[in-house]
Amino acid sequence: MKDLAIEFTLNGRPEAIEVRANSLMLDVIRDRFGLTGAKRSCDAQVCGACTILKDGLPVSACTTLAVEMDDAEILTIEGLAATDGDLHPLQRSFVETGGLQCGFCTPGFILTAHALIEKGVTSEAGLVEGLEGNICRCTGYRKIIEAVTAAAGEIAGQRD
Repeated sequence: MKDLAIEFTLNGRPEAIEVRANSLMLDVIRDRFGLTGAKRSCDAQVCGACTILKDGLPVSACTTLAVEMDDAEILTIEGLAATDGDLHPLQRSFVETGGLQCGFCTPGFILTAHALIEKGVTSEAGLVEGLEGNICRCTGYRKIIEAVTAAAGEIAGQRD
C-alpha cells in the first residue's frame, strides 16, 4: 500500500507527514506525535473518548481516516492550554468543580464543549444536548455540566 502525503496544522503547528490510506487519525496523533489525550475506547464513534477538533468541529478520531486531516486544522486537548502553560478556562473549570474522576473521558468532553461554546451554545440545556455523544463512567455528569456551564460563563464574560 502506498503512503500518502498530507499537510495540516496540529495544535497551531504546521505538519507534513506520510500516512497509509487506512491509517486512523487517532493512531497518527497518538503514535506519530505522542499526543495521548484522545483515547481509544469503543472504536465505534459512540463514547467520545477519542474526540479531537477538526476545523473547529468535534470528530471521532477512532473512526476518521488520517488522510482527512489534509489541509485541516486539528486541535487536541494538549493544544488547548495557552502556550505559557495556563490552562484554558474549560480545563481549569473541570479541575475546580471536580468535573473529572479518572480523567479518561475528560479530553473528549472538554473539546466537545469548546466547540459548542465557540458556536455560541452556552445554556445548560444546549450544553447537555451537545454533550450527549460523550460518555463518562465515573462522575454521573452533574459535575461535568457544572464545569462546562461555569467555563461557558467565564468565556462569554471575556468576550464582552
